[in-house]
Amino acid sequence: MANTYTQIYIQIVFAVQGRYNLIDKKHKEELHKYITGIIRKRGQKLLAINCMPNHTHIFIGMKPAISLSDLVRDIKSISSGFINNSSFAVI
Repeated sequence: MANTYTQIYIQIVFAVQGRYNLIDKKHKEELHKYITGIIRKRGQKLLAINCMPNHTHIFIGMKPAISLSDLVRDIKSISSGFINNSSFAVI
């Protein structure tokens, strides 16, 4: 089929380890922008994002170019590294 279009909408929710309130409000916007960049670089479309103190919601329009597990792995590992290197988390 020539002009085939495929997209699926997925909500991803992942929590801070131990469900501790480690995501501070003052860093929320910067974290949103960083995760948005990760998703865009993977060729996916971010529709909504919201970080709570102990978990994150991401709603994406996903193309079949990458598997969901690979995308979630990349988001979690890269954003965790960013948070740890930026000293966002205050224990």
